[in-house]
Amino acid sequence: MSRRYRGQLAPVAQGAAASGVERQSSMLDVEYAQLSDLGRVRQQNEDYLGHTIPDSPARARSHGWLFALADGVGGNDDGEVASRLAVGTLLAGFESAVAGEPHASLLQRLIQAANTHVHEAGLASQSGGRAMATTVVACALRFDRVTVAHVGDSRCYLIRRGRATPLTRDHTLANEQVRLGILSSGQVSESASRHMLNRSLGSELFVNADICEHLLLPGDVLMLSSDGLHGAIGQSELSAIVSEDADLQATARKLVQLANERDGSDNVSLQLVRVLGVERVGMYRGRPYKLR
Repeated sequence: MSRRYRGQLAPVAQGAAASGVERQSSMLDVEYAQLSDLGRVRQQNEDYLGHTIPDSPARARSHGWLFALADGVGGNDDGEVASRLAVGTLLAGFESAVAGEPHASLLQRLIQAANTHVHEAGLASQSGGRAMATTVVACALRFDRVTVAHVGDSRCYLIRRGRATPLTRDHTLANEQVRLGILSSGQVSESASRHMLNRSLGSELFVNADICEHLLLPGDVLMLSSDGLHGAIGQSELSAIVSEDADLQATARKLVQLANERDGSDNVSLQLVRVLGVERVGMYRGRPYKLR
């Protein structure tokens, strides 16, 4: 059943689903769905999803939309606590941000705040101060663009006209080996180091998030996913499945089911955000102005 959210924090618990549509004339207009599943092997869900939606046209222009997904690092203590804390920090900080703050600087600041909270929670936990860590990927949307920030190997794809383009680059040892010329890009999928993170949220006192900004077109779909999903389904197949069905919630269920059939050894989570319309703006000294 479809659910609507207006200006509420609505993180999704284990195995839960949500979808909604925001329709406001002459503004950025999106619909979304999200789903998180335990998988076939894990005893607990260490993934966590959340989003915050503007409740008025003024709020849409001053703050916009935020979608965030985190995957608690397996093998570390309290991964599910880390992912929940990271997403919660991002959503709360986004809600209380100064109106009009550029999304790039805002997400950098909020991810550092989330890193601090997760790191301190690990030090204070009953696990003797051992590291608590998570990946995170977040998309902030406003006007006609999306700002993407990530740490770790949770991903964001832009699916446009049937083709998926990754907007993030996994922070893994294998990808670092590609950058150094030790591995070729074709060898990554077979490398034993492809799941070994070289950057995560909470493992150190400070973290550097990769941040990028992209223009949006009507019909674009953004997909945020944990590695339980994109590790089981190839990029071309992902784009084909997302493009063939107009029902985002049905698409989310189909992708999760396929990932579980193919693998299922990890939690499987995703968010799908379809752009229905945009508000074209220009930028001058960091401030937007409407294009005519």
